[in-house]
Amino acid sequence: MAIDVGRAGVWVGARNWPDDAGEVADAFAELEGLGYGAAWLGGAEGDLVRPARILAATTRLVAATGIVNVWTEPADEVAAAFHRVDGEYPDRLLLGIGAGHAKFVEQSGRQYRRPYSKVVAYLDELDAAAPAPVPVASRAVAALGPRTVRLAGERSLGAHPYLVTPGHTRLARDVLGAGPLLAPEQKVVLSADEDDVHRIAGPVVEFYLGLPNYVNNLRRIGFTDDDVRGPGSKRLVDALIAWGDPDTVAARIAEHHAAGADHVCVQVLTGRGGLPRDAWRALAPALASA
Repeated sequence: MAIDVGRAGVWVGARNWPDDAGEVADAFAELEGLGYGAAWLGGAEGDLVRPARILAATTRLVAATGIVNVWTEPADEVAAAFHRVDGEYPDRLLLGIGAGHAKFVEQSGRQYRRPYSKVVAYLDELDAAAPAPVPVASRAVAALGPRTVRLAGERSLGAHPYLVTPGHTRLARDVLGAGPLLAPEQKVVLSADEDDVHRIAGPVVEFYLGLPNYVNNLRRIGFTDDDVRGPGSKRLVDALIAWGDPDTVAARIAEHHAAGADHVCVQVLTGRGGLPRDAWRALAPALASA
């Protein structure tokens, strides 16, 4: 049985993860009831404890890592954790892996060199893991540039691009061809107040503009030096953030689908901590038709 992530899911950063296990169970059980297909967990640890908690609280929701970092999480340990969790919740765990960013990897005392080769080697280790490999159809690869997108299609279920536009989705689908999963992340602010949107989303965009992987990709898809300088141009913020009422946000999600996405990971920004459950509820009816 293949993993089915559905047409839309949510993306949750580690900083928004509740400490209370009961809140986790209640929130993701409700998320499943709202019709979302998957929960993607940013900054996922290799022990896969957080995905397991989501799976324990639900019956069909897929838990996906977005991502497990190939530099900091040993492949053999991740493979063992994968089989432990997948054995209990078959075909509902999607192991997303990726190279992350030099800034954070080097803070941990590791060298960040030739990230593409590192991802290839990590996939090789997952293939060779004892006593059993991590199946190709149960893993995904964080991918932005064409070479890594192609690798994702060849060596995993598909690609998980982050901080992208529908234009990038179209380019990625052209590289992948038909078949492999394409699951881009889309940031969302549920507000029609432009000042409020830029107050909430501006610092988030500025943070990512400090990471060369993203800046290089944004240039590759047509943004200028002026767009990616400092906090980013208004044009860039509006391109990266879907904002407005639920129907307006759903229209952006639909653009990704029309461009070739199979599944869109919706990351709601609120400017506050915690899970954005009110926004998940508000978006669910509109996303059903996106």
